[in-house]
Amino acid sequence: MTPSADLRAEAESLARQLPGLNFKAEASEAAHIGSAGRRRAGTGEHFWQYRRYAQEDAAERVDWRRSAKGNELFVRETELETARTVLFWCDDSAGFRWKGERDLRTKAEEARLLMLTMGIMMSKDGERVGMLGAGRSASFGKKAIERLSEDLDRGTGGNFPPPPRAAATLLIASDFYDPLPDWQARLAPIAAKCPEGILLAVSAPIEESFPFEGRVKLSRPGTGIDRILGRAETLRDEYLRRFAEQRDGLKKLANQMGWRLVTHTVGQPSLEAAARLKAQIESFGARL
Repeated sequence: MTPSADLRAEAESLARQLPGLNFKAEASEAAHIGSAGRRRAGTGEHFWQYRRYAQEDAAERVDWRRSAKGNELFVRETELETARTVLFWCDDSAGFRWKGERDLRTKAEEARLLMLTMGIMMSKDGERVGMLGAGRSASFGKKAIERLSEDLDRGTGGNFPPPPRAAATLLIASDFYDPLPDWQARLAPIAAKCPEGILLAVSAPIEESFPFEGRVKLSRPGTGIDRILGRAETLRDEYLRRFAEQRDGLKKLANQMGWRLVTHTVGQPSLEAAARLKAQIESFGARL
């Protein structure tokens, strides 16, 4: 299988290991008419219940087969169907597509795995899924997952996309190492339109521990910029302090927007990270 097919297969496996998604679309500004039943009468395609005919009902609404069983007229009601639109975006910069020597996957591949897992679960629950900035609308079913996988693999050319045309629930993945004011400028227009979103911060183990000692040459992927450190271990404490400050600032930014932050380290159990993502997604329905 291709790397994309491998990720898709693993995402399917992860989705099967997680309990069903409890994604309350009626609580969301990203809810639209769709195919997820909400267990009450409304606009939809699936039968919900019969009720007695009322004067305000149009004649064509009468269910004559049911009515023929007695002396009263009955109307066939359908179930209210709503669906969220859930859009994903994965950083496709060289830095996010980097991996350490012993890492099984790049940070971007790990993020794509988790997003595909969520996409599969949401699609099975009747939600619309797609990629932010892909140039095509979110859709339903298996075809939607195939398109999402293709779009995540293709990326957006290193460019951060503009807000979607309509409100949606967002899942944005990166290592978020750029300065926080830059991320705030990118995310603020999207958060203004989409009050529900999750930042998925993925890091490589080596980036979290800074295990270097002695003379070390460090390079920034995709830039040609490198730096030689004479005694790398002397910078460890300062590096770890700045790393923690960046994460703390990112969490504050997410909170200011009303979004959530989920962190994950490459090599840690993907199922645990998927479960944390699922819990945060479900929390958007808790405001009922």
